[in-house]
Amino acid sequence: MIVEEKTISSDRIYTGKVISLKVDTVEIENKGYQKREIVEHQGAVAIVALTDDDKVVLIKQFRKPIEQVIWEIPAGKLEIGENPKDCAIRELKEETGYSAKNIKLIHKFFTSAGFSNQKIYIFLATGLSKGEPEFDEDEIIEKYEIDINEAQNMVINNEIEDAKTAIGILLAKELI
Repeated sequence: MIVEEKTISSDRIYTGKVISLKVDTVEIENKGYQKREIVEHQGAVAIVALTDDDKVVLIKQFRKPIEQVIWEIPAGKLEIGENPKDCAIRELKEETGYSAKNIKLIHKFFTSAGFSNQKIYIFLATGLSKGEPEFDEDEIIEKYEIDINEAQNMVINNEIEDAKTAIGILLAKELI
């Protein structure tokens, strides 16, 4: 039988703009005390934006933690108290310029529950209308429209390495 760990104490080590880090001391039944390093994140959304001719809107941008440019679906961090659907609408417009007539939640998942509480909500956006992107001041993004079958092959061939993007594309392909 799996039992919950009882938190004995919690020490906040760092609070930043995107993440916080804490170290909890937990008691495990019949095993004593252990430390748990936990990255706290407000959560995020990701959007599979699908055009009327079955093209997925992908973006390319440089990601400092991995020191490379990667393919992604549009995504962004939830603000405190923000509804995930509202965030998805905002991020789609900011990063691609698109507005969607239809937007629905298709999946949610924890990115790495072993050390982080980050949850990502994936939305499918259809009925797209073009507009101008409204990038954040620190974003440099290139936008592409890739056929959904080609995007699926990019996941299979490991050209798309971002987890939320791979999950979103594979789910969307099954749903259309």
